[in-house]
Amino acid sequence: QVQLVESGGGLVQAGGSLRLSCVASERTFRQYAMAWFRRAPGMEREFVGGISASGLRTFYADSVKGRFTISRDNPKNTVYLQMNSLKPEDTAVYYCAADIAGFLRTKATYYDYWGQGTQVTVSS
Repeated sequence: QVQLVESGGGLVQAGGSLRLSCVASERTFRQYAMAWFRRAPGMEREFVGGISASGLRTFYADSVKGRFTISRDNPKNTVYLQMNSLKPEDTAVYYCAADIAGFLRTKATYYDYWGQGTQVTVSS
C-alpha cells in the first residue's frame, strides 16, 4: 500500500504562487505515473496535470496550461505542482494520485493511490 502525503496548500492572493508537494512512502514511486487533481466546492473532481514515471512527459488541463508546472524528484519520492498566476477559480482541494500501471492518463478512475488532499484558496 502506497501512502501519498500532500503539503504546501494555503491562502494566497490572486496572481500569487504556491508549490504543492506530494511525498510517496514507497521507492516504487519511480515506476508510477503521477497526477494532480482538484475538487472545488460543489464540483466534480477534475484532472489538473500529470507526469510520466520518468518525468520526461507532462500533460495539463487547458485551464492551467502555461500557469502550472508538474515536476518530480524520484530519489526523493516526491512530485511537485508549481502554481503561478493563481486565480480565484483555482480554489479547491488538490490531490495527488499514483497510477501503478505507469500510464499518463486523465481519468481519476485509473489511479490507484490518492493523498488526503491539501486546500488551496485564492482570494480576489
